[in-house]
Amino acid sequence: SSALNAMGQVPAGALVDPSEEKHGTKPVLTSLDIDGLAKYIKQHNPRNIICMVGAGMSTAAGIPDFRSPGTGLYANLQRYNLPSPEDIFDIDYFREKPDAFYELARDLWPTGKKYTPTFSHYFVKMLEKQGRLLRCYTQNVDTLELLAGISPDRVIAAHGNFATAHALNGKEVPIGELEDAVLQGPEACRALAEKYGALVKPDIVFFGESLPMRFNYGVGADFPKCDLLLVLGTSLSVAPFNQLVAQVPDRCPRVLVNRERAGEDLPGGFDFDAEGSRDIFLRGDCDSVLTRLSHRLGFFKTLEKMFKTAVPHRAADAAPRARL
Repeated sequence: SSALNAMGQVPAGALVDPSEEKHGTKPVLTSLDIDGLAKYIKQHNPRNIICMVGAGMSTAAGIPDFRSPGTGLYANLQRYNLPSPEDIFDIDYFREKPDAFYELARDLWPTGKKYTPTFSHYFVKMLEKQGRLLRCYTQNVDTLELLAGISPDRVIAAHGNFATAHALNGKEVPIGELEDAVLQGPEACRALAEKYGALVKPDIVFFGESLPMRFNYGVGADFPKCDLLLVLGTSLSVAPFNQLVAQVPDRCPRVLVNRERAGEDLPGGFDFDAEGSRDIFLRGDCDSVLTRLSHRLGFFKTLEKMFKTAVPHRAADAAPRARL
């Protein structure tokens, strides 16, 4: 839709027309399942893995999925009497009636106490520890990637996140000040607006705002190097993020881990059913699928220990890093 596209455009030339690439003849994968994926990783030792992350990776943390019927975040916004649920993330609506967003932000704010990273977040962290992770592109604004200890330079938040904040007049605002105001309530947020001369919001991309420059630059720099694309927990319904699956080299395997198939109707999108395809669909929630994959790759016990021992330290150690 135009509202989604208005969230930002990738510069001309940054995206490659997939029809221009010539397809190789020998299949890249021995089988289009989790065993074929594990075998590819063991044999080819990919060192430039890109993870594309969506809301499905954070649902195990208790964060509502934006689009799941009944449980989705949009469905739970009815108490705000919004003209449409999306308006809570509309920059023009925010200018007129900011209280609804501030109320929602109080529910979602990633303090490291209410919501903590999932097993899947630590799987991505494990890829970084192994020297395999080129970049994690996330649609999520929850900063759980940072709370899991993934290096900030490895994370590109396509739609921004709660790690930094600005006033609408461009002034930078310490994220701790906004967090304190949001947790106190809308009146404290209005006082903060008086202090800085304009309403203050976390650097989340609202409808009507451009995507971060770092996203645009990263697309052109990272995707041509990618040797394995892992798409985790996203329905690939938002542009331009959903266009990225077509930007990897034509021999690069692409894997979707999700509850249902997605991305098959996009230009250069997935083709899970073609003979000799490079695309794998692994049905299920991220945590269960990545648990199975880590078993096959021989590092489940190490990953489980990382996940379990990280729990007591999340709020104290990870939250300050998310504010950088």
